[in-house]
Amino acid sequence: MADIEEARKHFERIDSDGDGFITAAEFKTALAQEGDWNVTESVAESVIAARDLNGDKLLSFDEFWSYLGK
Repeated sequence: MADIEEARKHFERIDSDGDGFITAAEFKTALAQEGDWNVTESVAESVIAARDLNGDKLLSFDEFWSYLGK
């Protein structure tokens, strides 16, 4: 996903409450909507934590974009 606008749209789809951050619950829900029903809350928390650069347990767009750039 090289296009920042495409990435922002994807981020906004996952950020269901529109607060500008992706929580583990939102991430888990997004994966379930895409057909991955096997992700538990603790797995979602681990995925978010691995990409969370400031340790607030939330994924900002900048953190999301930074991860995509790797």
